[in-house]
Amino acid sequence: MNEAVTTALGAAFPGRSIERLTGVGPSWNGANDTVGVVFADGARAFCKVASDGDGTRIARESAVIRYVNAERPVGVPEVLAADPDADVPYLVTAPAPGREVLDAWEGFGEERPSDREALLRRIGAALATLHAERFESHGEIVGSDATGGLALDRAPWPDVLIKTIGRTREIGTSERLAGHYDAVTDCVEANRERLCDAPAALLHGDVAMPNLFVAEGDGPEGITPIDWELAHVGDPVRDLVRAEDQLLNGFDYRGPERYARAFRAGYRERAGGLPDGFAARRPVYEVVRMLGRSGFLDQWTTYLDEPMADLVDRAQAELRARLDRV
Repeated sequence: MNEAVTTALGAAFPGRSIERLTGVGPSWNGANDTVGVVFADGARAFCKVASDGDGTRIARESAVIRYVNAERPVGVPEVLAADPDADVPYLVTAPAPGREVLDAWEGFGEERPSDREALLRRIGAALATLHAERFESHGEIVGSDATGGLALDRAPWPDVLIKTIGRTREIGTSERLAGHYDAVTDCVEANRERLCDAPAALLHGDVAMPNLFVAEGDGPEGITPIDWELAHVGDPVRDLVRAEDQLLNGFDYRGPERYARAFRAGYRERAGGLPDGFAARRPVYEVVRMLGRSGFLDQWTTYLDEPMADLVDRAQAELRARLDRV
């Protein structure tokens, strides 16, 4: 138990006995530490601490979880304790119901593609359900307002998008391709007119398999997203593009098209179609998604077991190709 986690759990649960901590798998967020907690009475929880002392992410995530829980568009884990203003900002949540989507996906295996497609349709429908939460304007989520709603730092969508690029850099773990942040920001600036009329929806911001749990059944109600610290109010096309990329694609290859079609079909079934302007704005968001490669090269080289120099060269080439498509 490191000092930050000890401090946070002591503040959140004074006098409560903790039996042990458990790992939660690898994290690509260099600004947080997250552990599983097993209390002496057998109860379980998850504790996230801002290891850099910045409580803004904790404030955002706890506010969004409480808002989504109240509005109930999708399931969320219960907030057990949170203090973004503590010396060690922390958030403690109850376990999500069901099992990890990644575990279900791997359990199906390549020999059961129809089951994988059904799972992706459920995820697509759940994302469409979340995107139905619309707002009058775009903005960064900074906490809860006096009525229990979301407090927003309101701004035009391109400006919000650029701020999320800055957040990606904050949690990134590699500066080897630091110039990519400037190139991506320049792309957004050059395409303001293309982006400015996007609808304002609640976006999760990190729809990856490790951040999703699935319960029994066959509807989107059984999908529970966790890890909401990148949530913001923005263009649903951005969330769709990022989710499809994180769920299905690798460093520089796309997953099977049949899976992408299933994911988008689930979204269409729930939303009545893809968001207006999907085809026009998608190329810009695919440029933004490159930062999920270039900002985390240290993790990618471990995951792929390939030389760093090769990944750098391929990332450079892929960014140029995506910029050309825009």
